[in-house]
Amino acid sequence: MFKTFQPGLKMYNSTLQTYNNGTVNQNHIYCNKSDDFKYPLYSAVFSLVFVVGLIFNMVAVYIFACTLKLRNETTTYMINLVVSDSLFVLSLPFRIAYFINREWLFGSVLCKISVALFYTNMYGSILFLTCISVDRFLAIVHPFRSQTIRTKRNAKLACCAVWVMVLSGSIPTGFLLDTTSQKNVDSSKYFCFENYSRSQWKAELSKVVVFIETVGFIIPLMVNVFCSVMVLRTLRRPQTISRGGNLNKAKILRMIIVHLLIFCFCFIPYNVNLMFYAMVRSNVLKGCDAEHVVRTIYPIALCIAVTNCCFDPVIYYFTSETIQSSIKRKSTVWHNGAKLFDRLNQDSSQSSPNLTPRNMTLRTHKPKVFENESTV
Repeated sequence: MFKTFQPGLKMYNSTLQTYNNGTVNQNHIYCNKSDDFKYPLYSAVFSLVFVVGLIFNMVAVYIFACTLKLRNETTTYMINLVVSDSLFVLSLPFRIAYFINREWLFGSVLCKISVALFYTNMYGSILFLTCISVDRFLAIVHPFRSQTIRTKRNAKLACCAVWVMVLSGSIPTGFLLDTTSQKNVDSSKYFCFENYSRSQWKAELSKVVVFIETVGFIIPLMVNVFCSVMVLRTLRRPQTISRGGNLNKAKILRMIIVHLLIFCFCFIPYNVNLMFYAMVRSNVLKGCDAEHVVRTIYPIALCIAVTNCCFDPVIYYFTSETIQSSIKRKSTVWHNGAKLFDRLNQDSSQSSPNLTPRNMTLRTHKPKVFENESTV
């Protein structure tokens, strides 16, 4: 008698276990969400990224616009990269307010713009960094044959191609998809950039993820690794120094290491997890355990990814000697100006009340400061 009820008992236990993990509804298992920790995490990290990124990118804008007079192919890519970073940083206050309030208060259009800027920044950064890597590869591995390729005109054309490619992916993602959704049927509160339905993932988002991951991450990653490996192989050859003359191996090696570390740290965790996240949400990977893992990793990987707008100025500094010398000259001018100001204050405290010598001293020193500054 007991044997006849055994299959039913097993079915009951498996059903009970499924209900403990989530809710069963004919074709799908709806798992309980456990990622509410993301809101305070996002609020803290995005606020820090906003402050640091705003400062670093405003300094970069000042250097490129006011200080840097020598423009080459590398600085062309960097200028476009700083434009992408600055636009994203300026959109962060809307996101921070959303993460604090846990509802989107700014309407559907601003949500779509915020989504488009996020993808524009991430994959624009990846592609512009790839352009810098290819430019370095051509300059070191093929210095003579690449002279006709490495021109400012071609660099501008490459940047235009990157913008067209990035905007053709980010604008449809932001504006054609339904980026806002109600928290429930009767609620006036809205989500932004999250809580997409499984049907939307299957019909639209999975295709978008395949496109942006292939064009915006996998191919650029392979190109970056290939270019870096080829540059390192070239630097190991004895004839490289004699051919390059003033080629500095230590600087180039440091440049490649910084470039790869920032690229891998910022972009690999998010994009790899996004692929698994898309498979889980599209029901390719099934089970509440898999969904729990990708939901837990996703916020952490996203926070790491948005820090790229803070690290990109580090790449500017290590990649371009022109920027290094410009910053050093500017810091020297500021340092000399501070020393002059301190010396004038000391002279004024030790001298007589007569103001004429002090004014004369100030006039004799001022032209030197401005003359140095004008040459930067």
